[in-house]
Amino acid sequence: MIITVEEIKEMPEFKDMSEATIKRKLTAIEELVRAYTNNNFQSRAKRIHAPSSESKLQGICEYFKEGDTVQITESEVNDGLYVIKAIDKENGTITLDKELYEARHNLVTKIEYPTAVVEGTVNLMLWDVGMRDKVGIASETLSRHSVTYFSQDAGNQLMGYPVTLLGFLKPFTKARF
Repeated sequence: MIITVEEIKEMPEFKDMSEATIKRKLTAIEELVRAYTNNNFQSRAKRIHAPSSESKLQGICEYFKEGDTVQITESEVNDGLYVIKAIDKENGTITLDKELYEARHNLVTKIEYPTAVVEGTVNLMLWDVGMRDKVGIASETLSRHSVTYFSQDAGNQLMGYPVTLLGFLKPFTKARF
């Protein structure tokens, strides 16, 4: 996850929002960021090859810690993003936030998001909470009630967010081939 639910819950705008809702929104933004930038933000120097059984990874890495996001690739059944819930150094196992299927090979790589991506994600979350219900309104007058709407097209929105909010992603965008 780009930023933890606990960090978001510390902000007054999110105090009344349930953890499940925050997690769902953060997961959606993470997927959008990764898809838009074509960047998986993998730290390739911090990875291990580990089999999985009993819903745990059978191996540990000195660079992994609880709460880290990891990506499993090169597995026939476990590919995806996970969050490390527990590391058992005695038994040499890692427990993740979702169920793992038994597999002889999983390539597990740590995901590290730059600070600009974290801040941009917070701004997207804040916009979602404060402005999502006002999408399309250009101006609003209270006396004699007048509302002006603007056109929503590819020129002023992207992935459901205003283009100006997504400028932080430009330096992290990788070419698609």
